[in-house]
Amino acid sequence: MTLEDSLGDILRKARLSGNVTPEAAAAAADISVADYTATEDSGKAPRGFKFAAIAKLLSLNGVNLEKIANGWLPKPVDTEAWSEFRMITTAGGGMTVNAYLIWDIASREAAVFDTGFDAEPIFQLIHEHGLTLNHLFITHSHQDHIAALQPIRARFPKVRLHSNIKSAPVDQRNRPNDFINLGSLRISNRETPGHAEDGVTYIIGNWPEDAPHVALVGDALFAGSMGGARQLLELARSKVREQILSLPEDTLIGSGHGPLTTVGEEKQNNPWFP
Repeated sequence: MTLEDSLGDILRKARLSGNVTPEAAAAAADISVADYTATEDSGKAPRGFKFAAIAKLLSLNGVNLEKIANGWLPKPVDTEAWSEFRMITTAGGGMTVNAYLIWDIASREAAVFDTGFDAEPIFQLIHEHGLTLNHLFITHSHQDHIAALQPIRARFPKVRLHSNIKSAPVDQRNRPNDFINLGSLRISNRETPGHAEDGVTYIIGNWPEDAPHVALVGDALFAGSMGGARQLLELARSKVREQILSLPEDTLIGSGHGPLTTVGEEKQNNPWFP
C-alpha cells in the first residue's frame, strides 16, 4: 500500500495552513514558481530542491521530508500478534479509505471502527469468523468514514454506536476516561480534533499474548503525514503529540488512509513533527 500523502501533498497542506504563497515557497526551495507548482502536483522534487530551507519555512522536518521524496515507507507490520484484527480497504469517489474490525477470540464479540464505502467486506468477515457485532466506533464524521453506516445498522440494528459527534444522542457519545469491554479486550478513547472537530482516537488493549496496543486514529495521523487541518494545524499537531505519539513506540497505528505504521516509525520519520 502506498502512502496517503506524497511530497507534493505534504507541501501543499503545510503551505496552505501557514498562509505561505507559492512564490515564497519556491524561493525557499531555490526553484522557479513553475517548478515548485509542478512539485506540489506531481510529488517529485527537481534537482537542487532545498529541503531544509523549505521545511524551515513550513515548520516541517527537512530530513524526514526528503525521506518522503525518496520513497520512504513504514516497515511492514507483522499483524500475527493481533490475530483478531483486520484492516478493510474500500474505494469510492476516487479515493480509498480504511475501516477496521476487531473481535475477542473467546466470546466472538466484535467491533467495527469506521465503515468505509462498502459494508460487504465487513459482513463477509463477520460471517466467516462467526462473530457478533456489538459496537461501531466512528473516528470522525467525514463522509468517506461513515458512508456504509446505514447498511451496517440495518443488518445489525442492536449495534451500539460510539462517536464524538456533538449532535449524536447522549448514549452514543464517547465520554472521557470511558472504557468499553469487548470480551477481554478493552477500548478507550482520546480526543484528537484538528482535522475534524469530532476527531477521536480509539486505543485497544489487553490483546492475547500481551501484544502491543492498537491505536485507530482516523485521519489525525497517516504514515508519514497527517490529515489536513488548515487554520487548526497547531491544535491538530499538539493533539497527535499528546494523545498518539505519547503511546509506547511499538503501538500499532491504523489510520483512515494509507498503510499500517507504529508510533516509533512516526516519531522517527514523520515530517510534520520536527
